[in-house]
Amino acid sequence: MAITAARPEMQPVRSMTGFARVREQTSVGELTVSLRTVNHRSLDFHFHQNGDFLIFENAVRGLLKQRIRRGHVEVRISLSEANGAAKVEYNREVVARYVSAFRQAAADFGIAGEPDLNAAFRLPGAFGTDGAVEPGENYEQELLRAVGRCADELNAFRSREGAELVALFEKEARAIKEQAGKMRSIRNSAAPQMQQRLLERLQALAAEVTVEPRRLAEEVAFLVDRSDVDEELSRLEIHGEQLLEMLRNGGEAGKKIDFILQEMNRETNTILSKTSGIGETGLTMSDLALETKANIERIREQALNIE
Repeated sequence: MAITAARPEMQPVRSMTGFARVREQTSVGELTVSLRTVNHRSLDFHFHQNGDFLIFENAVRGLLKQRIRRGHVEVRISLSEANGAAKVEYNREVVARYVSAFRQAAADFGIAGEPDLNAAFRLPGAFGTDGAVEPGENYEQELLRAVGRCADELNAFRSREGAELVALFEKEARAIKEQAGKMRSIRNSAAPQMQQRLLERLQALAAEVTVEPRRLAEEVAFLVDRSDVDEELSRLEIHGEQLLEMLRNGGEAGKKIDFILQEMNRETNTILSKTSGIGETGLTMSDLALETKANIERIREQALNIE
């Protein structure tokens, strides 16, 4: 009996915008971890934490890289005392150095004034807690467990928003395919008219010049071929289906979507250039192509926020 390899679980399309916060009781107090993400062209971490957690930063960064692929990520970590009764005290030595420096400067420059206690208390290290317990190296697993749970909640948030964006993209992609189909129908019915119009124009231009009928027919065929949009419509339909398939497959789709949109926009611009100046039929196709460009632009605006 053949063994079929298990398919990897499909990852959802995620927004790059999200927020999550978790609180956990740990061996040294209540730990709070919050993650906030916004769109960014790559993965960019910004940590906001006190010095006690610096030794864990690389471990936290490594864990988050497994959960978040793209975006600007703000990481905030703080710890409150377990019993909530730690006595807050000012650091006498730090404040004394500030007061001494202030008075020395006042004396040196002949300036009257008294030290500002509020300014002194804003100095790094001016406050501390009596009997505070600092997280040691063994605290890493407790911290990573909280960070992992917060990352999971963040991804759940981003997945919900991503699902809403996918629904919007699918609607716009189907509209693009529908408009391409309408343009194809118009093109098929209008091709003989275009050929006849070109023939009449060339005959009028060649009225005073002798032109072989076969040569005239070749020129008409050449001009009709140059103004034909069948190839562009085919590629537009293919790209529309690729976009839908990409959304169904999920995962990191942001940059791929952007590439597909560039290709779709290029095909639409070519259709517009080829259909200008061919009468009422051309105006109808141009209107449909402009609607398609609007669909593409709506997707592009929102796709900037996709991971």
